[in-house]
Formats: sequence, C-alpha cells, structure tokens
Amino acid sequence: MWLMYSVLAALSFGLRGILYHWTSQQSLNRNVLLCGTFFMGALISGISAFLLHQDWTVSALIGVQMGLFSFGANASMFKGFAVGKASLVAILTGLPSVVVVFVAYLIWDERLNMLQFAAFVIIVIGILVVRYSNEITMKNLQGAGWGALALLLFAGNDLSGKWTTLVSAPLFPTLFCMFATGTVCFGLWWLKDQSAREPGKEVAISSAKWSEQRTFLFGMLVGITNVVGMIFILHGFEHGKAGLVSAVVALNVLIVLLYTRFILKDRFSRLEQSGLALAFIGIVMMKLVAS
Repeated sequence: MWLMYSVLAALSFGLRGILYHWTSQQSLNRNVLLCGTFFMGALISGISAFLLHQDWTVSALIGVQMGLFSFGANASMFKGFAVGKASLVAILTGLPSVVVVFVAYLIWDERLNMLQFAAFVIIVIGILVVRYSNEITMKNLQGAGWGALALLLFAGNDLSGKWTTLVSAPLFPTLFCMFATGTVCFGLWWLKDQSAREPGKEVAISSAKWSEQRTFLFGMLVGITNVVGMIFILHGFEHGKAGLVSAVVALNVLIVLLYTRFILKDRFSRLEQSGLALAFIGIVMMKLVAS
C-alpha cells in the first residue's frame, strides 16, 4: 500500500515539476507563484478539514514546522540555482532520502532489510545518474552550500511528515497549517521584493512580464498538484518506512525528464538512460519487497 501511495505522490510532484519547469521559462515573480501555490493548498486543506469534520488538535501544528522547512528548502534551492551551478544544486536536492533513512533509524529505529536497502541504494544511484553533469569539478562548486541547506530542509520536511503519522495528527488541519505558513512566508518575501523594487524599472519591463494576478492564479493551479502530492506522501509515510517512501517520491524528477523527452523533444544522454533503467529496477525491487 505504501508503495502505491509513494508512486502516486511521485506522479503528482512530477506534474508539479513540469509546471515549475514551464514557468521557469516565463518572465514572472517566483515568490508570487509559490505564494499562490501554497495558498491553494491552504484553501483546499481548510475546506476539506471543515467538510470532513476533522479535529484541530495540537499535533496539527507540526504542519507549521513543515511549512517552514518547505519554505526554507525552496528558497535555498532557488538561491543555489541563482548563484551556482544548477546541476550541482539539482544533485544535492535529490538526496534528502539519504538523510531521512539515517535520521529515521536514529530516532525511530526504522531498519531496512537487505533487499529494501539494496532497492533504496539503486534508486538513489539512479536519481544521481540522471542529475549528474560532467561539468562538475572540485573547482566548480558554486552554490553547494545552498544546495546542501536545501537538502537538509527537504529531509526535515519529509521527517516532519512522518512524525505527523506517528502522533496521528489530523491530515487536513496539519496540511492547512503547513500551507498557510508557506503562504505567509512567500507573501512576506513578495512584499519585501515590492518594497525594494525601483518604480521606473518596473514600468520598463512590465509589458514583458506576467502580471502578479496572472502569476498568483497560475500558482493556485500548481497548488492543486502540490496538495494532492502531500496527501499521498503522508499516506505513504503512514503505511511505510520514511526512507523508502522518500526515495520513491524523489523519482518525480523522472516524470519531468520524460516530459522534456517526449514533449520538448530533448534527447536522453546515455547517463540519463542508465539512470532511468536503474530507477525502474529499484521500483521493481520495491514492489517485490512490498508484496
């Protein structure tokens, strides 16, 4: 059951990644986009909690921690992309499951058997191979610090999600707290950008940019995929081990890769083909473990 939820979460986050990839080619304010994304998550979660009459317990406040981790991780990742090498940052942000496995073992004594561990290692290697770049050298490590910080914060978000299932936190109130926190954080960053903006410069480029209203509304569309992914991943954490769920969900990068291949007509390198094959082998092994 956990594997099904994890794969569904990977598909949802993969669709989110496709939308993020497309918007990265547009002239828009990313903070406005993410504010809209988190706002939609808060809206859907709040309405769902009300309709399903879920209790607003103290444990739901773990969602605030999740929101802070998610905000910090995204902010660090985008900062790393801005100041450093994108491929290096991408590799680092693909490794949270390694941290999750280690920390889950330390604090919850979650142990992997040999087949689970082998499948986990194969999936992580597949992700690394897909994101690998020959241009990375010891002299070309700009952005590594921001990428490492994003890695730790993404792992913190996954571990917090697992924690909510261990204390039986109500699903939708928890997600509301998470998304509301992210909305406030990105909203404040948006206002900070506005206060620092030069009025004359804004007039000069306004015709080439998406309006803030259009960007926010598109962010709300992205938010649907985000909240669906979070629902699936939390169900995955409820039924499975944190490290395994985190590793399978990290395969959402392969969905984006398939999009670039079949829609944008990019060609796969041999490394990318090898990474896809390894990831598929890892999923098959996970299926054997789960059955």
